[in-house]
Amino acid sequence: MTEHLKSNTMVLPLKKGAQKMTTITLKVSEADKTFMKAMAKFEGVSLSELIRTKTLEALEDEYDARVADLAYQEYLEDLEKGVEPITWEEMMHDLGLKDE
Repeated sequence: MTEHLKSNTMVLPLKKGAQKMTTITLKVSEADKTFMKAMAKFEGVSLSELIRTKTLEALEDEYDARVADLAYQEYLEDLEKGVEPITWEEMMHDLGLKDE
């Protein structure tokens, strides 16, 4: 089953458990390959694992930054419309949750 991360603007599938791996071909210069192999050795992982994890980390960071920018923009637009932000306590109360 695939879960999704939802925001007002984007929906991304989230990984759950072990998944079947597929192959992607990546063209790089010899210098880049040498550097990446050295980094993989330095981190104690395979070249494939290094490229996979570092690429996913960078993409997830970019996604987080964009979602934050969009949420901030939405917040500013709401302020311009006169929408008052609520406190943490008000939000927890509205959701029926206890603030611990």
